[in-house]
Amino acid sequence: MLAIPFKFIVAHFLIGSCISCSLRSSAKSGDDPNIPAIAKYFSTKGRYEEVNPYLIDDIVAVNRSILPTPSPQCREIHLTAIIRHGTRYPTTKNVKKMRLLHDLVSRNASGKQGWLREIKHQWTMWYTEDMDGRLVQKGIDDHKHLAVRLAKLFPSLISKEKLRDGHMNFITSSKHRCVNSTLAFQSGLAGLWTIEGDEFDHNLNDALMRFFDVCTKFVEHVENNASALQEVDKFEVGAEMRRVQEKIADRLGVHYSLITNDMAQAAFYLCAYEFAIKTVNSPWCQLFDEVDAQVMEYANDLKHFWKRGYGHDINSKSSCILFHDVFSRLNNAASQSKSGPVQEAVTIQVGHAETLLPLLTLLGFFKDSDPLTSTNYASQAQRSFRTSRILPYAANLLLVLYDCGEDGLRLQPLLNERPLAFPGMAGQQDSMPLYQDVREHYKELLDGCDFETECQLF
Repeated sequence: MLAIPFKFIVAHFLIGSCISCSLRSSAKSGDDPNIPAIAKYFSTKGRYEEVNPYLIDDIVAVNRSILPTPSPQCREIHLTAIIRHGTRYPTTKNVKKMRLLHDLVSRNASGKQGWLREIKHQWTMWYTEDMDGRLVQKGIDDHKHLAVRLAKLFPSLISKEKLRDGHMNFITSSKHRCVNSTLAFQSGLAGLWTIEGDEFDHNLNDALMRFFDVCTKFVEHVENNASALQEVDKFEVGAEMRRVQEKIADRLGVHYSLITNDMAQAAFYLCAYEFAIKTVNSPWCQLFDEVDAQVMEYANDLKHFWKRGYGHDINSKSSCILFHDVFSRLNNAASQSKSGPVQEAVTIQVGHAETLLPLLTLLGFFKDSDPLTSTNYASQAQRSFRTSRILPYAANLLLVLYDCGEDGLRLQPLLNERPLAFPGMAGQQDSMPLYQDVREHYKELLDGCDFETECQLF
């Protein structure tokens, strides 16, 4: 039998996956009246299904057509999954904004449209401040279904046997939405394997999963520094956002001065939350057309770019502790595989969008040639830094280590169950390079990037 070189398997996959992705996206977009036309612009408030539309038909489907096929001698030896919590209620801060908007519309809106009558006379402001970001039922389902899909994708790693032999490790942020997402993930596996939930355990570790809280330099220079987000502030008072606010005011029949940036944001979030939580195409969505939604998405992307992404160096460096933790696990697995079974075959780590984005940034993913600013909205239409695609609810970065025999140890990164190529490593067998090459590529970070040093104030 003629052996197919590994690089040709990967090349075939890369060509085929791009075609299949575009076909699926075009087949789904705009077809379902229950899905808001603007759903793909909801940034970090978006459903996971908008990133992977095939899940709308079958939520536990595994789309193997977009995954590379390793050569036959490859076997999976370790999986680290860093996962954002599932769908949640709005925070107290956003509930307050949403209530103010609802009150304004109830008192002042004068339009005659059917959707506006529905908001004024049928829709009830049901969000309460005590919800404060808690996980919703959809969020539980997000993680249960993700667990089933990952078990299907990596059955030799995520298995009942690996669990019972102590080879699976669960780590979570202490936030209730993360703990409950972890329990939901475990519940998904328990249902799949028909075992009792008490066979699982988990560890709380905010140092790893909420590193941004304890990185003093980040807190002082970005989190608590108003000037750190000045590009966001400029965009919010710029022409694009002003036009969105005016269009909202026109649709409601209210004076322009009443629709502030906070009111526009609250309306956008109401549309997003109603859809994510209840799968409802809310009348609030009628306040935006696609052009408006693109502007709102850019405003959100700007904020994440400057607060968690490439805007400030400390944003990514705050994740040094998680970066080293990940590579420590990979190193241990690589070393143990030479002499026997890998002790920690699977690590599931549940955190936040603010956990994932700094790490993705540190690794160099989704970096555009020009930074996002308040003045280059039009030229950034094709940007790769788009949080709607990167960070929906239950977003996940998977790092899968393979032992490919004579082909060496190889590392495959996946984001939201789709393959990535490590930035700057194109051509090095793309989505599954040699692990040693990955280590060499990130040598400067592996040798440095000390959390304590990076985060201290001088």
